[in-house]
Amino acid sequence: MLVAAAVAFAVAAVSVTCWFIVQRKLEDELNHRLTSLGRPLSADQVTTLLLTCPQSPNDDGNGPPSYLYLQIVTSDGKVCVPPYSEGTMKLTASDIAVARNPTNRTRWVRDGSDSKGGDVRVMTGAVLVGGGPDVQPYPGVAVMVGISLKDTERTLDDLALILLLVSGIGVVGAGAAGLAVARAGLRPVDKLTEAVEHVARTEDLAVRIPVVDESDDEVARLSRSFNSMTTALASSRDLQQQLIADAGHELRTPLTSLRTNIELLSRSEETGRPLPAEDRKALLASVKAQMTELGALIGDLQELSRSEGQHGERVQVVSLQETAEAALRRARLRGPELTITADLEPWYVRAEPSALERALVNILDNAVKFSPEGDTVEVRLTDGTLTVRDHGPGIPADELPHVFDRFWRSPSARALPGSGLGLSIVARTIRQAGGEVTLSRAPGGGTLVTVRLPGAPVPPPETP
Repeated sequence: MLVAAAVAFAVAAVSVTCWFIVQRKLEDELNHRLTSLGRPLSADQVTTLLLTCPQSPNDDGNGPPSYLYLQIVTSDGKVCVPPYSEGTMKLTASDIAVARNPTNRTRWVRDGSDSKGGDVRVMTGAVLVGGGPDVQPYPGVAVMVGISLKDTERTLDDLALILLLVSGIGVVGAGAAGLAVARAGLRPVDKLTEAVEHVARTEDLAVRIPVVDESDDEVARLSRSFNSMTTALASSRDLQQQLIADAGHELRTPLTSLRTNIELLSRSEETGRPLPAEDRKALLASVKAQMTELGALIGDLQELSRSEGQHGERVQVVSLQETAEAALRRARLRGPELTITADLEPWYVRAEPSALERALVNILDNAVKFSPEGDTVEVRLTDGTLTVRDHGPGIPADELPHVFDRFWRSPSARALPGSGLGLSIVARTIRQAGGEVTLSRAPGGGTLVTVRLPGAPVPPPETP
């Protein structure tokens, strides 16, 4: 409908403009013909017309054609019509004024009518007598020459009918073409709508809308965006299900151990046979350790479940040097048998303080956990690059690509405490701060952790 309306407006504007242009051209042509027919008359011809009008016809064969209106007007309003004139034209005050005051250049062109009411194009001018430079207007007389407008009006009526028919056909054709184009253009949108309704109804995120690779129109981009969205949602759901499955597996171990130890304690109470003091103390220590491990695992899961938006609300300028020093104090308490050296230079970054400290503590905990007793852990911060190097067994090359995966643990470390979420939290925290973290085998053995964070050696000025 919009296409048809637009075409109808355009065709109507062009048709009306065309009609008026043709009308103007025909009018100019009539004016030219009238001007060329107004030739000078001799004094004898004028006198004869006036004396014999209207009884004497002009039989010399040189009169105007039969379709022409011709009449003489005197200054007192008398009209003389030759027999060969098509008819009598109605007189106006302007015509009499030309007869009363004729000049060599007098030409008055107007639309008029004949005695029968027919439309006529009329030119009123002075009657010129003489020849050459001596041509003078005949006093008290004007000549009126007219041409019937029947042919012109018929031509314009035929043109209007043709334009109307052509415009109607054009509008109908444009409407049909617009309907076909609209249906073809909206067919991908219909498919997209069906796909969205299918996903909403069945939660099937495997639906894909076929898109031509070369196409780059709005519908194609919308289809690609929908496919990308469903792919991202499917990936997010898979990760969520994997996280739930992995979390359930990791939670099962401490819960099973807790249940076993509590059942032993409960059975000893129920049977009245108390456990030896050493065994009871060991069971309680195991329960306490398992509860600590369970609490740490729940905390890690809560950290991983936080959205990116929640992270962004708590970002502020943080001294990486002070955060590293706080993490070092906690690491030294957990590994008193190790020597931890630190060479830290000032560096300020934008991050969440508690999350950044936890990430550094996780890195140092791993270094303490895998370092032999009495060994050294080296920490260095220079130009925004923090390195932590231990002298432990190191990580095999084939395991390096998996160290930041959730719940992944090296086969050699599965007997040690931990949930496999520490380095995953480190990678997420550093990435949110705009940096990067890598693990590699250190020269001479051990593991080298490198953290790079954007920032500056001095804090930025505070915004007023």
